Amino acid sequence: MFPTLGRLARTLVRNSLPNCPRWAQSAAVTRDMKRIIPFLMAALVLPAMGANFSVVPNWAKVPTGEKQIGNMHGDVAVSSKGEVYVSVQGGPKSGVQVYSAQGKYLRNVPGAPKDFHGFVIKKQDDGEFIYGARLSGQVILKLTLKGKVVLNIPASAIPNEHKNGNRVRLTAMDVAPNGDLFVVDGYSSDKIHHFDKAGKYIKSFGGKKEFGTKTLHKICIDTRYDPARILGADREGLRLIHVSLDGKFLGVYAKDVLRPAAVAVHGNLAVTGEIKGRATLYDKTGNVVAQLGHNIAPGETATNKLPPAKWRPGFFSAPHGVAFNAAGDLFVAEYTVHGRIHRFNAKK
Repeated sequence: MFPTLGRLARTLVRNSLPNCPRWAQSAAVTRDMKRIIPFLMAALVLPAMGANFSVVPNWAKVPTGEKQIGNMHGDVAVSSKGEVYVSVQGGPKSGVQVYSAQGKYLRNVPGAPKDFHGFVIKKQDDGEFIYGARLSGQVILKLTLKGKVVLNIPASAIPNEHKNGNRVRLTAMDVAPNGDLFVVDGYSSDKIHHFDKAGKYIKSFGGKKEFGTKTLHKICIDTRYDPARILGADREGLRLIHVSLDGKFLGVYAKDVLRPAAVAVHGNLAVTGEIKGRATLYDKTGNVVAQLGHNIAPGETATNKLPPAKWRPGFFSAPHGVAFNAAGDLFVAEYTVHGRIHRFNAKK
């Protein structure tokens, strides 16, 4: 592959400098080869591994009057109406922003906190709600889509024996089919805390010692199985794990993952957003079915400071939140001080 790519890179550089002497073209080739070859490799690999999805270039539009979406270190979720909700930690419109299916900024959720590191949206018999874990606020919230708080669980509800130094840093949560809540302390103990739908504490389980995790960054309820189970992103363990809802370690679902930061499921698929510039989709048995946005350019991944001038449609720098809409289209929120949201449409 590399000799072929080298010839292609030399051709591209020389064709861009048709009026330059041969010696100048050769100097340009030598200078630009290392820069060009990674992009050519990604361009060749990306279509083959992401054949079931197509990127919507520059999907999310910056809110009118603003220079950027805002500092993002959070998550993304989609409502039953197809509106896309994104948590933004900094900037004039920090909080939870709402976008149309076409990527137009619509509004902020009134009163929603600025520190939702992980959240989901669930439609239930009595309405549709945002469930979120506040990273710095150390509380678990349930809100209506209009921002009314209907459930507030303080960190004090978790026994101190299940905390790291009597504190928690809650990074994500999800809701089981029966309404029970599962919240992960991913920036501290890696324990998962279980509450009933009314907010009553039930138990805590897992942890770095018990499950061998190395930053259980985010979780989701994997409803592809009966009974449902927890799918967890063990970021520094470079793997995805399965845990039963009663706290038993079921095994490793996927390994050799590029620092998985977020997980979601839809139909028969699971997806993880990987901080090192990729999103991978798996079938129910854990086989890779697609890889999207794989960025192999040196210095462009696992960073929240990549400038917009270096962004390329369909390529990631640091995926931090993932979500599907009802049609199976994928949304990816980046970890970035500028704010960036991707949309990949599933091919029907």
